[in-house]
Amino acid sequence: MSAHPVQPGRTPDRLKDRPTWLISRAYAHTTALLAAGFEAKGNGLRGYHYRLLAALEQWGPASQADLGRDTGIDRSDVTAALTALESRGLVARRVDPDHKRRNIVTMTPQGLETLRDLDAMVDEIQEAVLAPLTAAQRRQFVDLMSRLLVTA
Repeated sequence: MSAHPVQPGRTPDRLKDRPTWLISRAYAHTTALLAAGFEAKGNGLRGYHYRLLAALEQWGPASQADLGRDTGIDRSDVTAALTALESRGLVARRVDPDHKRRNIVTMTPQGLETLRDLDAMVDEIQEAVLAPLTAAQRRQFVDLMSRLLVTA
């Protein structure tokens, strides 16, 4: 079965009002917008790099395992993503003196600058996604989505 974009007006009636369908379509739309935004930056970074930088900025230095758990990124993928961030000078890794087999990851000043640059791009995409909603509807939407995720 080949994948192709869903054409407006071509969604079967038994799907079009189902929350699972709507959420999956919104996910596909927002994922495409984010991917395009990261691609336009031209720095080779992706959403998972952004998540790692955001976690480091908020919670400070962390082990690779903790970063994986905190960001929902698989441990092997965290290692590859951190290698990419380290090669760009955005993070530094050092051996944990208390646990020699564990690396502690720290964001560099260049990493913080890059995170702030990416924040601006992500903010623009949030604005584009939520453009059809009023300020009150946006707050309600975020509240409702947050409630759905509490049970996930």
